[in-house]
Parts: sequence; C-alpha cells; structure tokens
Amino acid sequence: MIPPDVRKIATAPDVARARRAAARLTAALDAPGVERARFLTALTERLRRCLDGDDAELTLTVEAPGPDGTARVRATVRPLPPGGRSPLWRLAVSCPGPVPRSLADPAEPDDPAPTAAVLDADEETAAVLRRLDEVEELLRLHREELRRTNRGVVAPHAELDAAALRRRDLLDAERATRGEAEKARRLLTFLTDASAAVTASLDHEDILRCLADQLVPHYASQVDVWLFDENQAVRGGTRSAAAVTAARTGRPQHAGRHPGGLPGTDDLPPSALSPDRPVLCVPLAVRRTLGVLTLTAPGDRFDADTGVMLVELARRIAVALENALRYEQHRDTAETLQRAQLTDLPTADGLRLAARYLPATRGLNIGGDWYDAFFQPDGSLLTVIGDVTGHGLHAAVVMGQLRTALRAYAVDGAGPAEILTRLHRMLRHQQPDLYATALIARFRPGDPRVAWASAGHPPAVVRAAGGAVRVLDSKPGVMLGVPIRFTHRDNTAGLEPGSTLVLYTDGLVERRSQGIDAGIELLGRTLAALDESALGDLDRCAGSLVEPLVHVSERDDDVCLLLCHSTAPQAVPPPVHGRGGARTAGAPDPELGPGERPAPR
Repeated sequence: MIPPDVRKIATAPDVARARRAAARLTAALDAPGVERARFLTALTERLRRCLDGDDAELTLTVEAPGPDGTARVRATVRPLPPGGRSPLWRLAVSCPGPVPRSLADPAEPDDPAPTAAVLDADEETAAVLRRLDEVEELLRLHREELRRTNRGVVAPHAELDAAALRRRDLLDAERATRGEAEKARRLLTFLTDASAAVTASLDHEDILRCLADQLVPHYASQVDVWLFDENQAVRGGTRSAAAVTAARTGRPQHAGRHPGGLPGTDDLPPSALSPDRPVLCVPLAVRRTLGVLTLTAPGDRFDADTGVMLVELARRIAVALENALRYEQHRDTAETLQRAQLTDLPTADGLRLAARYLPATRGLNIGGDWYDAFFQPDGSLLTVIGDVTGHGLHAAVVMGQLRTALRAYAVDGAGPAEILTRLHRMLRHQQPDLYATALIARFRPGDPRVAWASAGHPPAVVRAAGGAVRVLDSKPGVMLGVPIRFTHRDNTAGLEPGSTLVLYTDGLVERRSQGIDAGIELLGRTLAALDESALGDLDRCAGSLVEPLVHVSERDDDVCLLLCHSTAPQAVPPPVHGRGGARTAGAPDPELGPGERPAPR
C-alpha cells in the first residue's frame, strides 16, 4: 500500500497543486483516457468549491491490484473543520497499469498560471464528457429499444417456427390420413369388383376359378378352397391343421411364425402347407359351413386392413357358393324330373320319330319344355310339343300335369283342337298365373294328311320329299291358361311319304338380338339344305338341325325338337270299329273331334 498523500487545502495554489498531483498519479498508473478524464473532471468540480471559501482536505490513495489485476486510485475530500457545510466526497478510478514498489509525488516547478485558469482548463473536457455521457445514454436507450425490438421480433419468429412445425405435423398427418383413405378406397373397390365377379356365375367351379384370378398375386400368392357337401364329405382342397380348426370353430385362423394380430382372427403355429409364409384360413359359412378358404400371404405378413377385407370377401364368396350349389341342386332336380317325363318315342307304321332335348345352360330356365308321342285307342298317333312359361321345379311340375291331363283327354279319342281347349280350361282354373304354349299333330294310319292345332306355339315346318320347305302358319289359338274363353280349331295339311314335319319350342329359333321369324327362316334353310340320304338316320338328322341354330355351351332356354318323317305304309290298317261295332259308311265317327273329317279309305 502506498502511503496517502495528504494535503490541507487553504489557498488557491494548494487546490491547483492537488489537481495536478491527481493528474500525474493517474497518468503514471495508465488509467484509461475516458475514465481518467471523468475522474479528473469530477475532482476538479469538487475542488472548485474550495475556491468558494470551504476548506477541505484531499487524500489520494493507491489501492493494490485486486484479483482482476487492476489497481485503483481513490480520492477523498473531507471538509475542514469536520462537520462543515460540504459533505464528504469520494471518487475512484481503475488503473490497469502495474504499480511500482515506490511511488512519490514528483516535484514540479512553480506554475505561474493562476489557480482559476488551471481549474478552468477542464471546462471543455467536462463539456465533452457531458456530451459523451449524453451520447452514451442515448446509445443505452437505443440498445434497450433494440433489445426490446429484437425480443419482439424473436417472439414472432419463434411463433412462426412453431407454426411451421405444426404445419409440418399437420401435413404429415394429412398425408398419412390420405394414404389410409386411399388404401381403404382401394380395398373397398377391390371388394366390390371381386364380389361382383364371384356372384356373376351360378357355377361353383367358375366361382373357384375366379377367386384365383382376383386374389393372386396382389392379395395372396396361392388360393386353396376346401369344400364340403351336405354330408360333410370333402370336395377338393387341402386339409391343413389351420383349415380344420377354422372349419371346426367357425373362426378365421392365422398360421405363421409370428402372430398376425388380425382383427377377429386366432393365431396358430406355422402351417406345414406354407412354413415360410403365413396362411389365413377363413371358413365359408352361411347357414352351414360350406368349406374353408386358405390364402397364402404374398409377402412376409398379412396387413390388418387387408385381412379384414379378405374375411369380408370370404363371407360374400360363401353366399355366392351357397347360391350356386343350391341352384345346381335345384337345376339338377328339375332336369331329372323333366327328363323322367320325356316320352320314349313309339314306333309307328309309316312314320318315324326322332327327338332332341337340351336343357338351358344359363339361369333357372330349365323345366318348361316337353315333347310327347303316344297312340290313341283308334290307332292314331298324337305328337305333342309344348312350353310352360316360368322355369324351375314349378314349371316342371306343371309340365307334368299338362302331360298327364293331355293323355287323359286323348283317351276319349279327342282331336288336337278339343284337347287344347280342355287343357286351356284346366289351366285357367288350376294355375291362373301360369301359361303354356302347345302344338298337337295327329297322324291317322293310312291318311296322307296331318291334323294339327296350335295354342300360341311357334308354327310347325314341313320339308317335302324333294327338299321344298313350307311353314304351317295358320292363325294360332291363344296360349293355354290365358284368362279368356276360347275354343281351338283343327287344321289339316298334306304330308306325302318322304316328308318331314318339324315340331320345336322357341328355344331353338328365338334369340334376344333377333326376332323369332329370323330363327324360323334359318331353320327352314337348314332343313332344306339337308341331304336326302341324311333323313335315313333321323336321329342324326335331328342333331344336324340343332347344331347350326343353338350354341352348344350357352343356352338361355330349353330346346325341344321333334321330327316326324312319313314313309309309305307297309300294310293296310284294319277297319276302325266304333263303340257299337263296325262303323257304317257315312255315319259320324265318334272318334273324330269337332271339325275333323274322316280320312279317305
């Protein structure tokens, strides 16, 4: 510590000397210029008061450097005597320069300048410092304003950053939602298209083939269907453990190395059917379990949403298979019933018969068409072709009733028109909502003519021995069962030996894209184009007529065809006896129907 330099200030020269001593001391210790000027200016201002008559004592003390390595010069001005009018005053300035071991107040020559001039020398410095203080205050205010402005700017930037983050999160969420929506739309579209595809057919084999086309390769790498019949017998497919479990429990089963986590699906160990890829076994159940659909994953796992879609598709497949199997059963029953009622064609002298029956291959259009041929008690041969409106078992049953009733009416020797009139009345009363068409042709032994009547049926076609074709196109009667009273009438047409009468149902000649007239014309051309020798095998001739008119694999309706080929009789038929014995020439024949004429003998 340097001893204090204490002086008693009483006169002006002492004040000036004290001011110069402070200046030399701060300069020796390298006090910063601005801080040194402020220190000396403030000290000068204080010492100036000494010139106003207040005695004071100035003490200059140099403090040793502190922890930061800087020394301090401290000035203390005490009033004399103590307790005077002026208060105690202190001021210090920091000096970064090193402090010498000994520091003395160097001698100075006497300065002739008056004390006031010495003190006034700091006036300009004081003015500069005051201006500097004002500038620094202004800078401080600007800094504070800038800080506040920056704070106001930073806050919106932070808000903008937070808003940008929220926007990015919202965009990510929107992309994810849009992806999920697109995925759901894609799955729903596939479900709709696949459902339409599997329900478009009533053939269960077509449905099973369609499944593989729809599911492989996007939703399954392999498709396997295990079906049961009503007796739970296996119909194709592979019996894996997962499939057996699905059939037994009625719940979908997932078999793989890792749990699938599919909604509503049980997890099982890996399947021997596909040890590397998971399999999904879904029971095909409606009212009963029809079988099990087994799908092998296209990758290493089944997606949860895809699994839900596949389970729903399996439910719709089950409905389609149930409809197809029931339809096939219904169709087979109707066809069996109808075929059982088709007549074994009789053999007649002077007449050869051949027939074809083809059931419909599309829809439930089976069961309404039939043909029949039988002898009446008088030896006449009735040939019948008919078509019941409606299809399926009901049409087949009504067809059987009509066939039975027709044979019953024919026992009394009624002609074609009378038989149709009776059938019309019967159908009106027993089946008021069902109609039928029919054409009956009657061949009498030795008569070169044919008697016929039609109830709204397509007209018969005749091919003469030379190949000429004509249509028996008289005005047909009303359909059987139409709710009006009607009496049918007989018609006759010549049928010389070698001629062929063709009876058929509309399934042979009618197409949706064409009228029935075009089909009849095609039938006539096909019949005329037959070689005469082909009529020797009438059964093959029937096949030759059907092939160009009917597509073998696809038929919208049943097809019936009956060929009646006349030949020369081999023997003269015996005389016809009535109920009372031999009939007198010219007497009414009780076997003839109304409007019929006896055949010439």
